[in-house]
Amino acid sequence: MDKNPASRRKFLKQGSALALAGLAAQLLPSNVFASMQEYENMEDLNTFELPKLAYSYEALEPHIDKMTMEIHYSKHHAGYVKNLNAAVKENNISGTLEDIIKNAGKHPVAIRNNGGGHWNHSFFWKLMAPAKGAAPSGKMNEVINASFGGFENFQKIFNEAGTKRFGSGWAWLILNKDKKLEVGSTANQDNPLMDISEFSGTPIMAVDVWEHAYYLKYQNLRGDYLKAWWNVLNWDQISSNLEMAEKG
Repeated sequence: MDKNPASRRKFLKQGSALALAGLAAQLLPSNVFASMQEYENMEDLNTFELPKLAYSYEALEPHIDKMTMEIHYSKHHAGYVKNLNAAVKENNISGTLEDIIKNAGKHPVAIRNNGGGHWNHSFFWKLMAPAKGAAPSGKMNEVINASFGGFENFQKIFNEAGTKRFGSGWAWLILNKDKKLEVGSTANQDNPLMDISEFSGTPIMAVDVWEHAYYLKYQNLRGDYLKAWWNVLNWDQISSNLEMAEKG
């Protein structure tokens, strides 16, 4: 027997650790270790995450109500992220979200729908902020005036794109291939970056006109929702989007 106290303590410590590990293996379900291994390998997968909101669910009231925001973000957007991760794994697809979106026509419809849903909503949340709204200023105001003959006329054109979109979809302000601002809409979760989109360009701003975006507060009055939405626009973000698009 080893009479060295330090060596004996080390032996007892190792023996205790092994005993505890054996006990844990007996008490934990056998699939836990498979799950742990799967978790360790998550970095090898092309996974996407729900982005954090920069404001609380109630921050955009009374224009966008708390319950709508919570359901829209934590159920609808989260659902797109979950389904997108499952679809890219099933189809062994890799790349950034933007890469996937731009090549939507090459991928299964689940990638198009859920990838679009994730990209569109991630873009949409940043366009809104509490105590914002009013009209744009500076260069953004100048460009809108030059492109649409004034801010009020721009609002009218943009709102018409949203109200006239049949069924579910989005209305967009884009910078087109000729570096000019243009308003249009897309169906479902399509967006102007997609290779299958008939309305193409770099998104500058957008509004979600799916019923889940407004029905709890505005019922079937999509026009009232669009009118209220202008009160929470983050023009700093929209101006930044335009600046980046012009450089790209």
